[in-house]
Amino acid sequence: METNKKIVIKVRAIITYQDKLLVVQHARTKYVALPGGHLEWGEDLKECLSREIFEELGVKPEIGRLSYVNMFIEKDGKHYLEFFFEVNNGADYLDINKLAPSHAHELINMVWASPDDNLDILPKELAKDFKDGKMISNEVRYIRD
Repeated sequence: METNKKIVIKVRAIITYQDKLLVVQHARTKYVALPGGHLEWGEDLKECLSREIFEELGVKPEIGRLSYVNMFIEKDGKHYLEFFFEVNNGADYLDINKLAPSHAHELINMVWASPDDNLDILPKELAKDFKDGKMISNEVRYIRD
């Protein structure tokens, strides 16, 4: 067994309001993604999401159901597993310029995206579902991006 292999668990928030999706861009990336972050040792998935969203956006999320599970292996060799949860209080995030998050320095941009915007949103399958109006459903979808 190789000892240099690592699995990283992340959680992300699906924050919507009137057919728009809140996406963020981190400093070292050219794409946008859903807000969230890394699970800390011993942390529950929903506790992690609540902490990460409050740190990045300054609003406590009302976490709903699990919608997506994404798995990918990055160029650095790390194996990532992401869990995407719906957030039910999207209206609380509307005026993103007035929010006072403690970790805002981690983000270089926050955008309310429309399905017809030409944004490079990751994961691509979730972005396609968003553009097709199929992102919110009654099933958990598995992505291998």
